[in-house]
Amino acid sequence: MSRLLRGLTRNRAETDPFSPDPRLRGRTYAISFDRVWNAALALSRGQLPRWSVFSADDGGGIIRARVRARILSGVDDVRIEVILDENAQTRVDVSSASLQRKRDLGANARHINRFLRALDAELGATQAQILDATGKARFSA
Repeated sequence: MSRLLRGLTRNRAETDPFSPDPRLRGRTYAISFDRVWNAALALSRGQLPRWSVFSADDGGGIIRARVRARILSGVDDVRIEVILDENAQTRVDVSSASLQRKRDLGANARHINRFLRALDAELGATQAQILDATGKARFSA
């Protein structure tokens, strides 16, 4: 019920390691920055349908992209941050905001979830390589 309420009242979503919504916890990888950066850039440059990059700064680890809505006409602004955390692991956080709609009906959370799932697949990340926010393996083998 809370996801429905958020979709009816908000027009943005962002990752947070402590989010109650598991789709919005971001990712910490035991994978090199360069590999994660290149995969994130390739996905946002068009490997994901309706995505396009309008700026990328590898020094700052920021990708800015736009996602065209499938049904309700509009464009969503996506910011992807790829950084090294305090444990020298690669952290990916994403925010997405509707530029024209007052309510996104959950579209921004879906953009984030699709991106992170596609990033996991693009990297071929194993369960042991996807860490929780504390740097520990999220899944036990």
